[in-house]
Order: sequence, then structure tokens, then C-alpha cells
Amino acid sequence: MSNRGNDEVVWALSETDGKELWAARLGPAFKQPGWPQGKEGPGCTPTVDGELLYVEGMGGAVACLQVKDGKILWQHSLTRDFGGSVPPWSYRESPLVDGDKVICTPGGQDATLVALDKLTGKTIWKSQVPDGPKAAYTSAIAIDCDGQRQYVQFTQKALVGVAASDGKFLWRYNRAANGNGIICSTPLYHEGLVFAASAYGAGGGLVKLSKDANGGVKAEEVYFSKKMQNHHGGMIVFDGCLYGANGGNEGGSLVCLDFQTGNVLWDGRDSGAPKGSLALAEGRLYYRAENGTMLLIEPNRKQCVERGRFDQPDRSKQPAWTHPVIANGKLYLRDQDVLLCYDVKAK
Repeated sequence: MSNRGNDEVVWALSETDGKELWAARLGPAFKQPGWPQGKEGPGCTPTVDGELLYVEGMGGAVACLQVKDGKILWQHSLTRDFGGSVPPWSYRESPLVDGDKVICTPGGQDATLVALDKLTGKTIWKSQVPDGPKAAYTSAIAIDCDGQRQYVQFTQKALVGVAASDGKFLWRYNRAANGNGIICSTPLYHEGLVFAASAYGAGGGLVKLSKDANGGVKAEEVYFSKKMQNHHGGMIVFDGCLYGANGGNEGGSLVCLDFQTGNVLWDGRDSGAPKGSLALAEGRLYYRAENGTMLLIEPNRKQCVERGRFDQPDRSKQPAWTHPVIANGKLYLRDQDVLLCYDVKAK
């Protein structure tokens, strides 16, 4: 997605040569108020489900389009239809497609999350979380725990879980949310444990989910660490290790924690791995430093093992916050209005 002129547009490019295949207008471009970050346009990634794709614009326009030609099949507004409140840096989540449902986060008083029929856009349920937390900039995840499917989302005030079947509120955990409500990183789930983190003086917390005496769900803190203040860029659990950047606007570095205990296994500050964004593919960490440098890192519990790096051409003066994307043997990097594609297939 992008802002093109005065429009908010979804566009498709050829994987072969980058040429535009189609462009679909969602509506007028949403003007980011005041803040310099995010003025380049939408921050959500489209979610593809077979022949359909789902997108969310900066002002809360949610739409279902055909992959082949970009034809819009249905569209909703998270603000007008569900009473949502646009966050200070706009809506930034990527819609979650799960079975026949699309999950979004309006952050409305009686609709913290909503489930829509993915084919028709009809509302299946609205989930009201106590204290009415507003939407942050994260994306919901689907988990299965103790025989129950849940949707877990990190709002401006708390990490929350709701029942996938009807949106019933199940549990919340507050400590990982910073006081500014600037929450960017999607939570992680692994073997009954959920981890969430934010910067601005907060940190990361691991909670264990289990059934309580009344048949509900309780979330008990396992540990809380100031060593994973993940500002943006995401986190990954791999082979018992938690990887992610620790640090906020002041900068930081890639760190590796033991997922079960929170103990710091190593800090990449001395290895030339400053704060950045993370992706995992074929057993390798693709790490884009905030200064734009691209690193290839081999997961390792003992030390930061670098297997390659390069600097991006046509580099802008803005921080490189966009996550690297790996698909079909290609690495995609975006820097403001520049998109680069690299062949990373094994030779």
C-alpha cells in the first residue's frame, strides 16, 4: 500500500521485473498529523489468502480485494463502523486471516477487536476488552492453548487474549506496555507462553497461560526483562532463543535472550549489530540495521555469528525501520519510496 497523490492505493508489482500489474484506490489519502514518522504512507502489509487479499489503511479503511486484478469486493471503516480511534501514528496493523474470519483492531469502546466474514465483510463478533484499550501498531496472532483457540493482541494499555469463537475477553497482562501507548511489536507465542515487549522505559514480559479454577484463563508472569525494550523491528523465537533489538529512540543493538528464563545470552553491540528489524528464513536471521546496513546472522546461543553484510544503494536520510521480507529466494528491502529486490537463493 502507499499514498499516491491524494489517494490511498493498493498496488501489485511483478515479481520478475517490478513492473506495476494493477493499482486499486481505497479512498482519499489519510494525512498523518504532525509527526514526521509514517508520512510516507500506510504501514500495514497486505495479507494474502488464496485468491483474496486484505489490507488496512492509515485511517482505518479495511478492504478485501481480488489478487488477480485488485477489484475491491468489500470495504469497512474501523472508525465509522466500529467506533475506533485512529492512533497518533495511524492504524498500522496487518489483518489476520483465520479460517473464515478476518481479525482487526478498531480500538473502539465496545469493539477493541472485531471478526469479519472474510468473504462478505459481515460482522461475526465484536470484542469488548475491559477499560477500553485503544489500538496500538501491532498485529493480532492466533494461538491454540489448552484446547481453546484465542486471538492475542497488544493494545496501547495491555497484552490481551480473547476467544476466537465469540470474542469473549479471557485475560490481560499490563506490564509490557509503556506509558506512552507506543506499542509496535507483535507478540510471540510458544508452547503455552506469550512474550510481548515495548520501549520507552518498559521492557519485555513472558506470561504463562493456563486454566483457572473457574474454567477461565489466567496469565501469570514468568519474568520481566528490561533487556528487551523492543521499539520496533519485531522479535523471533528460534531454538529456545529470543532474538530482537533492545533500545528505543536512543538506539540499541540486537540481543539474544534465553526464552524460558530471560537471561541475556549475548549483546550484538560489540559485534556491529545495532538496533534494527528482523526476519527469519531457512535458518538464518535477516537483520536490517536502523542505519540501513543489511546483515545475515546465523542463530547461535553463545555469540553473534555474522555470515554476511552489505549496504543499500540509494539510501535515504531516514531511519530504516521497514522489515526485510524474504519470499521465493528473493530479499525485498524498502527505503521510503525505493524498493529493492535481491536474489538470495543458494548457489
